[in-house]
Amino acid sequence: MDRSHGDSDAELLQRARNADPAAFRRIVERYEGAVAATVIGMLGPGDEAEDVGQETFIRLHGAMDEFRGESSLRTYLTRIATNLSLNALRGRKRRWSRFVSRDERDDRGSGGLDADASGDLREDVEAEERRENVRGAVQGLSPKHRTVVVLRMMEGYSTRETAEILGIAEGTVMSRLHRAMSALEEDLSTWMEA
Repeated sequence: MDRSHGDSDAELLQRARNADPAAFRRIVERYEGAVAATVIGMLGPGDEAEDVGQETFIRLHGAMDEFRGESSLRTYLTRIATNLSLNALRGRKRRWSRFVSRDERDDRGSGGLDADASGDLREDVEAEERRENVRGAVQGLSPKHRTVVVLRMMEGYSTRETAEILGIAEGTVMSRLHRAMSALEEDLSTWMEA
């Protein structure tokens, strides 16, 4: 019988350390949404994000005995997901620089929209376009700035929590966030004026 739904993270971790697969499964269920949001915020949706999300829990499983509980389990998992996402971004940058020209990277097919589309369809398309523009602008930030935006603005972590996850000073978080938000405002200003 699985009684893990009301258990604390510490209880679940202890049971998972004692080879209880239901306890580890419950940890995954409890935090997969938070991990997915972080990874997708960093990498965008797709197979790469799914792989990094799965790898995050694989790493947790391998490091359960080393987790001392100095931070919350959510913070610990977010740190793993962020580091793996940054590694994936570095790998992506290397691959792109070898195989894809800058013009090809920036060329995104927009597809067509039927001029007779209903108002609702048009609103849905415009909303999706806004999301894509914001996602693209966030993806255009440097990894260190993107990470702060994802954690602070998209995931809602406090400045202190973001600093803890990234292992940097709170002032550095605020500075990076300010620079990132300025860059996003500049990048999105032409789109917002249209």
